[in-house]
Amino acid sequence: MLKTFTAWCNSHLRKAGTQIENIEEDFRDGLKLMLLLEVISGERLAKPERGKMRVHKISNVNKALDFIASKGVKLVSIGAEEIVDGNAKMTLGMIWTIILRFAIQDISVEETSAKEGLLLWCQRKTAPYKNVNIQNFHISWKDGLGFCALIHRHRPELIDYGKLRKDDPMTNLNTAFDVAEKYLDIPKMLDAEDIVGTARPDEKAIMTYVSSFYHAFSGAQKAETAANRICKVLAVNQENEQLMEDYEKLASDLLEWIRRTIPWLENRLPENTMQAMQQKLEDFRDYRRLHKPPKVQEKCQLEINFNTLQTKLRLSNRPAFMPSEGKMVSDINNAWGNLEGAEKGYEEWLLNEIRRLERLDHLAEKFRQKAAIHEAWTEGKEDMLQKRDYETASLSEIKALLKKHEAFESDLAAHQDRVEQIAAIAQELNELDYYDSPSVNARCQRICDQWDALGALTQKRSEALQRTEKLLETIDQLYLEFAKRAAPFNNWMEGAMEDLQDTFIVHTIEEIQGLSTAHEQFKATLPEADKERQAILGIHNEIAKIVQTYHVNMAGTNPYTTINPQEINAKWDKVRQLVPQRDQALIEEHARQQNNERLRRQFANQANIIGPWIQNKMEEIGRISIEMHGTLEDQLTHLRQYEKSIVNYKPKIDQLEGDHQLIQEALIFDNKHTNYTMEHIRVGWEQLLTTIARTINEIENQILTRDAKGISQDQLNEFRASFNHFDRDRSGTLGAEEFKACLISLGFDIANDAQGENEFSRIMSIVDPNRMGIVTFQAFIDFMSRETADTDTADQVMASFKVLAGDKNYILADELRRELPPDQAEYCIARMAPYTGPDGVPGALDYMSFSTALYGESDL
Repeated sequence: MLKTFTAWCNSHLRKAGTQIENIEEDFRDGLKLMLLLEVISGERLAKPERGKMRVHKISNVNKALDFIASKGVKLVSIGAEEIVDGNAKMTLGMIWTIILRFAIQDISVEETSAKEGLLLWCQRKTAPYKNVNIQNFHISWKDGLGFCALIHRHRPELIDYGKLRKDDPMTNLNTAFDVAEKYLDIPKMLDAEDIVGTARPDEKAIMTYVSSFYHAFSGAQKAETAANRICKVLAVNQENEQLMEDYEKLASDLLEWIRRTIPWLENRLPENTMQAMQQKLEDFRDYRRLHKPPKVQEKCQLEINFNTLQTKLRLSNRPAFMPSEGKMVSDINNAWGNLEGAEKGYEEWLLNEIRRLERLDHLAEKFRQKAAIHEAWTEGKEDMLQKRDYETASLSEIKALLKKHEAFESDLAAHQDRVEQIAAIAQELNELDYYDSPSVNARCQRICDQWDALGALTQKRSEALQRTEKLLETIDQLYLEFAKRAAPFNNWMEGAMEDLQDTFIVHTIEEIQGLSTAHEQFKATLPEADKERQAILGIHNEIAKIVQTYHVNMAGTNPYTTINPQEINAKWDKVRQLVPQRDQALIEEHARQQNNERLRRQFANQANIIGPWIQNKMEEIGRISIEMHGTLEDQLTHLRQYEKSIVNYKPKIDQLEGDHQLIQEALIFDNKHTNYTMEHIRVGWEQLLTTIARTINEIENQILTRDAKGISQDQLNEFRASFNHFDRDRSGTLGAEEFKACLISLGFDIANDAQGENEFSRIMSIVDPNRMGIVTFQAFIDFMSRETADTDTADQVMASFKVLAGDKNYILADELRRELPPDQAEYCIARMAPYTGPDGVPGALDYMSFSTALYGESDL
């Protein structure tokens, strides 16, 4: 170390025309010590004392120590008396302090300084050389390859590095020391024998010697710094280009999926069967469960990528990214809105179609039942009305025919309601677009035509009988009474059988309870009806008694009606048989409606909890985004924990989806227990996920802005506090006047005149380029960071290229490949235009236009 320090001092004292032989002795009077400090600092010290007395020497040494202290160096336990007395340890300590301050301390590499900076410089310069691994300032230099690598990196013509061997450290060290002394003017401060023969070479001696290399090659260091700046700028540009490509692809894929999906959702081609429509509904549920959720995540990620890219472009002074036509975030939101509109319409259409088909099936079955009953009733009626039996009948027979016809007219009138019901059902089936309407219409038309024919024939026969009535006087009152009472009773039984067999469709417990009540009321009339049946049968029994008693010769059955006691008893037995069947059907439907009510309440209980929970979370996120609690990192951690708690709530949403599916499968179309539908919950959930993700992204962008612009946390808090103060409606944005007041509160001088208005218009064009009339907090932060921080500019990049080009107005491809990493060098060569200036040479590249293009000032 003594030899090293002596050589280092002489390398500087030589410039003043003097040397030292012995550090302890030659620095005792302080004169050469003061001269050394003047040479290495370039400054003049106080005038030295030329006397030989001890007091003069102490004065000179104190002046030197005071000068060292004035440079911010703390001298611990080093006094002028020890130096004057020739204390070797104190003198070497002082020299090491001088070396640290004036040879090593000012070394700076990538924001590191002094020892760490010098070590990083050595590591970077020797990185391309095999068998060289610099980790410290002692054993890493023992083989001599580190010194040879430093020389070869900057002056490759001085050393043939390929011929050096790691197992020959003496040759390597002596080669490096000799070349450094001969060609680089670096004195021989170390002995190869001492380094090789020592297990751990002296660290201070190595650092002192290596610092001489650093200063010798300081010019090359400037070129490296310039290259680093360019690499940094190009890396940012390449990363931004990749982000743009990723955004374009993701946007194209999402829009293409929306383009393919909307036509499927807009297809309203109805099906003829309930099974086919149920399959369509199941396909739609698969779309909701499986296909749409990943696309919701892609859309959210697309917005986050776009915001992150724009933030990075602003932070690097690049122009804002403008996606291809039709691929803006707003375009994607519009397309998504169209998708959700089509989705909502498709779901409503599916449910309406299912209701329609259910109603159609019910009406079609009801039509068939009523038509079958009517056709059975009308069978043979036309033939009966067309008989001319009255022409040869006796008076009593004529009277009987007349009364029989009157009873038929009563029966015909009673069946008028059924015919009208059949026609009304057929009309409703047509209005609901029933697929088998042609056959329904044909059957209905046949019934109506037959009904009109029956009416005409009835009228014609009535007129004939009335003409003959004057000839007939005898009437069998009992037969007539039987016919008159049997006909309506028979019609009542037919109506009762029809009602008991009538299908029904209900959607609430109240409706089924109404049907049950009506059925109970009907059952209450059965005792009276049974009395009427007994009375009618009594009339028939009385007729039989009279016939038997008076031996009346009866030709055939009752002439006034075709109804007989056997038919009445058979229909009565059928009515009594249908009553318990109706009871069972009503009980089963009541149980089904109770289950439906349970499903409604089950869904409503969850929805009434989840709906307000989503709304509360949305409001809490809004409050978090405008409040200031802790650092941005604390807010980001809080929001991510908040996001995790929201995601953990997803199983409850899935459970609600399951309940909703059960409701739809049960064909339940309304729910009076809640105002929330599954659509409300889905939209709210998607908005909640998007809002928390967007809020996290905003905080991340604020962190990027703070770190890139060097803004302190206190500044950010001040900006947030000012923004919140003027955001009185808590909308997260400022109007133009609110923003102006906010700027004035932060110290901006915006006068109330034309010049002030022009300045404020310029600022608004920066923070509100789309002229929406509002300023977001992100735009506000970007503007304030631009006003308070320094960033790379096109001029700075241009100056860096000029350093690499050796002050030329152009640069060559070889120079780029030598100073830049291979991929970034080729990136520049591929994009730089040929240099066309008068001082150009073949292969010259124009780095000036390339630099301006990086910042959007010209086309790249």
